[in-house]
Amino acid sequence: MSFVEILLIGIGLSMDAFSVSICKGLTTKQFSWKMALTCGLWFGFFQALMPVIGYFLGEQFEEYITAVDHWIAFGLLFLIGANMIREALSKKEVESGKWRVENGENKTENFPLSAFHSQLQMLPLAIATSIDALAVGISFACIQVKIWSSILIIGVTTFLFSVLGVKIGNVFGSKFEKSAGIVGGIILILIGLKILLEHLGILSF
Repeated sequence: MSFVEILLIGIGLSMDAFSVSICKGLTTKQFSWKMALTCGLWFGFFQALMPVIGYFLGEQFEEYITAVDHWIAFGLLFLIGANMIREALSKKEVESGKWRVENGENKTENFPLSAFHSQLQMLPLAIATSIDALAVGISFACIQVKIWSSILIIGVTTFLFSVLGVKIGNVFGSKFEKSAGIVGGIILILIGLKILLEHLGILSF
């Protein structure tokens, strides 16, 4: 495969991670490069790791992997998306319970619940958005692709799209803060549903 062909595969594989990164940006009040780069590293690493696993598992395990991968991706994205919606809907309750002490005493501002779980959420998100790359790794083994240069291209591509996604999401999220969590959760659920329907042959693009 040529560099352009691998790059196009990398772009295609990175689209789910790009969409999820937008969701992360939507629910973040203030953009930071540390957060964006962390998100990019999680998604980029797993998008590069999965083809390697698929490549060395080989064609003999393809049937078992493809039988369950889409269900795993759907389940993870659905649970995380539903949790984001729950947090967004309970935001008013959190705001009403925050401490507000006037006349020179300490005042504690809001802290989003999702911030406590952001790193814990990144692992299932990274796995869910990169499961498709397992099958790509298996196909690479079948057609004798240079695996190490290929995964480098795929990983870097996903990293860049993920960082960009966080920035884009943050721009829109800062304008629509109240509904950003709900929108982000719905998007995650829809991504999971898309992955499931595509693998079941019901939906195709």
